[in-house]
Amino acid sequence: QVRLVESGGGLVQAGGSLRLSCAASGSLFSINHMGWYRQAPGKQRELVAAITSGGTTNYADSVKGRFTISRDNAKNAVYLQMNSLKPEDTGVYYCNADITTGVARFDCWGQGTQVTVSS
Repeated sequence: QVRLVESGGGLVQAGGSLRLSCAASGSLFSINHMGWYRQAPGKQRELVAAITSGGTTNYADSVKGRFTISRDNAKNAVYLQMNSLKPEDTGVYYCNADITTGVARFDCWGQGTQVTVSS
């Protein structure tokens, strides 16, 4: 069974920074793209940032220049450095990974970590 475990959320004032981490564990063969999504109260889940296995990144327009996604393939981990946080960045942040095992390829989600930015 493959699991994604996130950490690093919390409460921060506007203008502050947080770093989210997500690590995959279990019987996996490879991890293809990885990403971070967020869901604010009453809104749909949206893509924040994604990174391919080769390191190509993609960001939502709302976070460009403020957030940086990175990954450590040796640790099966992905990170999201969030700077200059705004109240509208508040939400539950979910890690996502496109995973290949010996018998299947599927999307895997973490349990989510709360990020709250106060004004």
